Amino acid sequence: MKLNQIYANWQKAKASNSKEFSVLIDPDKISLKDVDKIVALAEKAAVDSFFIGGSLVVNDALDEIIIRIKKQCNIPVVLFPGSSRQLSYKADGLLFLSLISGRNPELLIGKHVETAPFLKISPLEIISTGYLLIDGGVPTSVSYMSNTQPIPANKDSIAVCTAMAGEMLGLKLIYMDAGSGAAKPIRSSMIESVSMATDIPLIVGGGIRTPEKARANVKAGADIIVVGNAIEKDPALILELAAAVHEG
Repeated sequence: MKLNQIYANWQKAKASNSKEFSVLIDPDKISLKDVDKIVALAEKAAVDSFFIGGSLVVNDALDEIIIRIKKQCNIPVVLFPGSSRQLSYKADGLLFLSLISGRNPELLIGKHVETAPFLKISPLEIISTGYLLIDGGVPTSVSYMSNTQPIPANKDSIAVCTAMAGEMLGLKLIYMDAGSGAAKPIRSSMIESVSMATDIPLIVGGGIRTPEKARANVKAGADIIVVGNAIEKDPALILELAAAVHEG
């Protein structure tokens, strides 16, 4: 893949109102055998990208999973790191996440300083991303590990102002996430409000379990839908979810 092609493709998709679907793979929760099945389904469903990462990756399977995916398909592999240790040169790109919904300086800029020298010389496409954690109804690994409070689910104005600030700071993406295993997905009204207030691609994930919710999210203004937890439980959902997103 050509350098900087991932973000350029996301910009083109947004400009043409083409919606994209990404499968999130957590190396701690997916076996190599499951990866093979997921990749086969992803190719059949024309999945647009893989996101790889988790809040707490404790095994050493990150590189192996990425290599396995790339041997079987040409779908872009983007790191979605939960910590500064979740880095690999084997991927195509990396979401350089700044947790702008929280007030933990380590996740606003601290960890970025530590990893910058590594990333500067890497072949990865680095995509600066404003990460907004939204209350999904239950405590999540993200909120616990980040030591931050999520934006309340009914406070659309806070999410909007936070996203606008991220865009003004020069971030290239906004990622709204209710967290893995969220009891409640992000409300359509919040997605719509953030989408209308910003011009950069909007990613939405967390608590999306049905094609109906995925479709509702893209109609509300999400540009990229990310699903992980539901697919871990039922990989066959990839086909229905991708179809719902692509049909808009």
